[in-house]
Amino acid sequence: MSATFSIHAEPERDLVRITMAGLFTPEDIADFYKARDVAHAKLACRRNEHLTINDLRGMKIQPQESVVGFQQMLGAPEYRSRRLAFVIGRTLARSQLQRALSGRGPDVRCFDTVAEAEAWLFSGAVAGELRAAG
Repeated sequence: MSATFSIHAEPERDLVRITMAGLFTPEDIADFYKARDVAHAKLACRRNEHLTINDLRGMKIQPQESVVGFQQMLGAPEYRSRRLAFVIGRTLARSQLQRALSGRGPDVRCFDTVAEAEAWLFSGAVAGELRAAG
C-alpha cells in the first residue's frame, strides 16, 4: 500500500490535524514536509504553541530509512508542537513509533482513539498554559 496523508490546520484551535497511512518512501516524506509547511503557515499562534494530533492507525511498518526521516521530522525545532498526540491503536507500528519518539518528553503521547488524544490535547493543563503564556 502506497503512502497517503492529509494535513489540516485549524487556526481557531491552534491545531494541526494529520492522518497518515501506508508505506512511506523518502519521496513521500519530502511531499509530507511540503504539505506540513503549507498547514503551519495557516496557524495564527506563535511558533511552537500549536497542538498536533496525528492519526497513524493506517500506517504500515516502515523501512529503516523512512524511520530515520520521521525522526528528523520529529526533531525539527521550528515545527515542534506544544503537545503532540499520536493515535496508533494496538498495531506493530506502535512499537516502531515509540522507538522514533525516544528522547521526547511528556509533551508527546500515544492513544488508541482520536477522542482520547483530543481530550489530552485540550485538557485543563493546556488551558492553564495558554493563560500563563498570554
